[in-house]
Amino acid sequence: MSVRKSGLQKEVLALYRRALRMVRTKPALTQPKFLLFVRYNFHTQASSVSPRDVAAVEHLLRRGRRQLEIYEQPSVRDCQISQTMNDWEQSRRGSRTTSQ
Repeated sequence: MSVRKSGLQKEVLALYRRALRMVRTKPALTQPKFLLFVRYNFHTQASSVSPRDVAAVEHLLRRGRRQLEIYEQPSVRDCQISQTMNDWEQSRRGSRTTSQ
């Protein structure tokens, strides 16, 4: 039995899918950086706001769409990854391997 998603949940998932599709349009050498950037930002933003705070979720959606429009431009070929993002990825990988 699957749970029906609200309109807002569908919008967030659509934005995430759009961001993942954007990653595939970037040069192969920079795709891992873009992927980490997308995953990290979605995770940290999602954990910073309550799912019931509709106004905050809508604000993050608008901000995410504007940011994605910039990154979708063909002239954007690379992105900067912070040490915090790298640490986050390493902690996620470490917790995944210990839980398996």
